[in-house]
Amino acid sequence: MKKIVFLTGTRADFGKIKSLLQILQDDEDFEPHIFATGMHMIEKYGNTVIEIEKCGFKNIYQFINHTSEASMDLTLAKTVEGFSSYVKRIKPDLIVVHGDRVEALSGALVGSLNNILVAHIEGGEISGTIDELIRHSTSKMSHLHYVSNELAKKRLVQMGELEESIFVIGSPDIDIMFSDTLPSLDLAKSYYDIKFEEYAIAMFHPVTTEFESMQEYADEFVDSLLEDSSNYVLIYPNNDLGSDAIFKAYQRLEGNSRFRIFPSVRFEYFLTLLKHAKFMIGNSSAGIRETPYYGIPAVNIGTRQQNRALHASVINTDYDKKSILKGINQAMSSQPIKEDVGFGTGNSAKSFLDSLRENKVWQLSNQKQFLDL
Repeated sequence: MKKIVFLTGTRADFGKIKSLLQILQDDEDFEPHIFATGMHMIEKYGNTVIEIEKCGFKNIYQFINHTSEASMDLTLAKTVEGFSSYVKRIKPDLIVVHGDRVEALSGALVGSLNNILVAHIEGGEISGTIDELIRHSTSKMSHLHYVSNELAKKRLVQMGELEESIFVIGSPDIDIMFSDTLPSLDLAKSYYDIKFEEYAIAMFHPVTTEFESMQEYADEFVDSLLEDSSNYVLIYPNNDLGSDAIFKAYQRLEGNSRFRIFPSVRFEYFLTLLKHAKFMIGNSSAGIRETPYYGIPAVNIGTRQQNRALHASVINTDYDKKSILKGINQAMSSQPIKEDVGFGTGNSAKSFLDSLRENKVWQLSNQKQFLDL
C-alpha cells in the first residue's frame, strides 16, 4: 500500500485536491494522509480544518504555521520545519502539493531534500505577483506534474521538465463543479443565512508585490461596492501580506444590510452560490477559472491574475473606483456566456488515480534530469 500525503494550507487549495483525496480514500492500494496548516488553523478564517474533518477524511494532522508577523518567508520556514518532522515520522511514498502558496513550496522543498517523490498539481501556469515565482519554484522542486491543460504542459517542458513526468488531468475542482452532489441554492442560502434574492460574490486578495498600495486599492474596492446598489456575499481575503489593509477597509461594510461577510464558505456551498450569482468581483482565480464554466460574468480587478487565460465573460478593470464601477455595470448587463475554458471535463480524479497505478510513476528517479530543448 502506497502512503500519500496531501499538504493543504487554504480553503481554496483544499477544494482543488478534495476529489483526488476522495478517490484515493476509496482505493485499497493507497493510504492518503492530510497535513493541514496555514489558514485552516486560524480562528479568524473559521478554523476550516473542521471542514476537512467533516468530509470524513482519515489521518489528518494539524500544524500551526503562522507567526506573529505577516511574513511569507517566516511562514515558509516554519512550515518546512513542521512538515519535515512530520514526514520523517510517517515516511510517505509521495507528497502532493497544489498551486502557488508558500505551503506548497514548503512541501516540495521537504520532499525533494528527503528523497521523497513530490507531485505538483496545477503547475505550468502563469499569473501576476509573487504567486508565479512560487508556482514555478515548486514545479522545479517536484518530480511529478499534474497539469490543467496542454499549454501548462508545454511551459513545464520549456522549463526543462521531462515529458514523461507530466500528466494532463484538468483542474480537479471541475470534478466537484459538475458533480450531482452539490447542495441546492435554498440549502446553501439557509446554511449561511443569506436572505438576498439576487446577489454578487466578492473576493479581494492582497497583492504582495504591491503591498504599499494595498490600502488605497482596498479603499477603492469598498468605495465601489458601497456606491453600487447590488447585494454582496463577501468572503475574507487570504492571509498574505497586505490582508490587514483589506480588513481595515471592510470595517466600513459592517452593519450594512446589503452585505453578508464570511471568513470562509465550504467549497461545495461556494460553488452553488457562485453558480447562481449575478456576477463575481475581485481578484480571485475563481473569477478566471470557475465562472466561465457557469456562464457568470467576472469583474477582475488589477494585476493579481495578470497573464491568466482570459475569456469573454471576464471584464478586466484597474484598481480605481471609476473603472470598477464601469466593470460592474458591464457585468450587470452581460448575457450569460458558458465557456469550456480548457481546464478539463470533470474526470481529473480518475486520471490521477490511473496514473498512480502505472509503475513508471513509482520508477521515476529522485534525481531530476533537465531536458534541453
